[in-house]
Order: sequence, then C-alpha cells, then structure tokens
Amino acid sequence: MAGDFPEELRYTESDEWVRSDDGAMVSGITSYAAEELGDVVFVQLPEAGAHFDSGQAFGEIESVKAVSDLYAPLACTVTEINTDLDGNPGLVNEDPYGAGWMVRFQPDNPDDFNALLSAADYEQHTKESH
Repeated sequence: MAGDFPEELRYTESDEWVRSDDGAMVSGITSYAAEELGDVVFVQLPEAGAHFDSGQAFGEIESVKAVSDLYAPLACTVTEINTDLDGNPGLVNEDPYGAGWMVRFQPDNPDDFNALLSAADYEQHTKESH
C-alpha cells in the first residue's frame, strides 16, 4: 500500500499521520501501519486533557498479529479521542485517514507540524526501514 499517503498530511517515522485542522491537529496511524498490523481488534487511547511529549507513548493498538504502542507525533495536549473506535476498532483498517482517526490535539508548538515528514519522505522511509 506504499504510495497511499495523502500529500496534505505529515508523518512520523513511527507510522503516525497528522492533519492540521483549524488550529487543532488530528492524528492516527498510516495505511502502511494498519496493513502491517493486520486486523485491528482493540485501540486504547488517552483521556482528553492528557499532555504528552513528542514521541511519548500515549496508547496501544492491538491487532490479530501484535500489540503496538501509539506515539504522540508532537508535544501536545489531547482535546478529543475517537470513541467510535471503542465499538469498531476495524475503522483503523477500513479508513485510517478518515473515520479511523485516533486523537485530536492542541500542539505545544504548531510550527512543529512542518518539521514532520512529507508524504514523499514518509514513503521513502517505509521503503528503507521496514
């Protein structure tokens, strides 16, 4: 599924995507990560109001293959979580950039968004390191 990385998003080397959305930001895992994990059966997300440093684990995602940590793409405060994933964690596989989003957050420094990987850089990263 490499190459299926929307241009308007930014990416992390730990396979999260970030979208800037009216001053807030939204994040989830990439289609590549969802494909690598296989069928997602459970997602544990942080509580709204929790603060995380960039790269800090903020939750877990469990699939039929493995349990993996989810990492904060930027230093941020979580403002909302996708409660739809409680009853339907498969949304992460079906629509990772839409209905499968995980957290909405307020970044400590909005300019950090620009330092994340572009779609082309992330695609290159998936080819080199996975």
